[in-house]
Amino acid sequence: MSELRFNFVTGDWVIIAPERAKRPEDFKSTKKQEELPDYIATCPLCAGNEDQTPPESFRIKKDGTWLVRVVPNKFAAVNHEESIVRQSTGAKKFMTGAGLHEVIIDTPLHNTSIANLPISNVEAILTAYKRRFLDYYQIPYIEHVIIFKNHGLRAGTSLQHPHSQIVGTPVIPGRLKSRIEDALKYYDDFGECLYCLILREELDEGVRVISQNDSFAAFIPYSALSPFHIWIFPKRHRACFGSITDSELHDLASILKETLKRLHRGLGNPDFNYAIHSLSPQECAVKYFHWYLSIVTRVTRTAGFEIGTGMYINPSVPDSSAKFLRDVIV
Repeated sequence: MSELRFNFVTGDWVIIAPERAKRPEDFKSTKKQEELPDYIATCPLCAGNEDQTPPESFRIKKDGTWLVRVVPNKFAAVNHEESIVRQSTGAKKFMTGAGLHEVIIDTPLHNTSIANLPISNVEAILTAYKRRFLDYYQIPYIEHVIIFKNHGLRAGTSLQHPHSQIVGTPVIPGRLKSRIEDALKYYDDFGECLYCLILREELDEGVRVISQNDSFAAFIPYSALSPFHIWIFPKRHRACFGSITDSELHDLASILKETLKRLHRGLGNPDFNYAIHSLSPQECAVKYFHWYLSIVTRVTRTAGFEIGTGMYINPSVPDSSAKFLRDVIV
């Protein structure tokens, strides 16, 4: 029998539908894995083609070569401005498209992924994330910064070369506002961080935990909105990703690589998106919000019911999906 579960973090109801349920292995991708070279002359992100990108804003080097580069996005969603203009007339509200949008080139190699990189290289990527995240918040009009990665066509990627993106906007997105309000209300009602409670319950029950280390836990939440929807929570309560320490960066690199490796091997390199959900450095010490990283695998499609109701149908049981990933040999 189907059951409805409420996701306290997102504010969404999700239908867990056992009648539609597939075995975890049935979600494995059937797409043909394309063999790619480590360098393509026409790829602007490959090592050796640096002149094909705008001038970089940041790089991490090792032994005379770069590990990670950060460059402006040629097709930026927002544009860096010295100031912004706001107008409001009746039901019309306007603001100049000010902001910052960059591409973080994960690796010089065209044919690899975070799942297959050494942990030290993943740590370099996360170091670039942190550095640019903090830099963005130095711009006076930036109100929110999002770091995300699209992997695969169904996830919206347009370039095969492994890369991530970072965007700073002059407004706080409505979805984040709703989550902040819900988290604050929960804290006011119960005197505890909702995210800390979820993490503690998931670790106590253990059945949906995929992996954990000293600083982080990766798990499929009880009310996962879609199959293999994974959250990676820091064990130390902080509201801002920018507060991550060097040792935590290493632990995050380790658990992110491992989690993506389990998805890669268990589900045949599925398309996915991941994003870091965080408040600003100025809000780092607030007690009601807890930054985290979410991974959404694109193994199902959003259809009319989800679009029409805002509710989700998850044809997988989170406990079974987590066990499947735990059992993948990495």
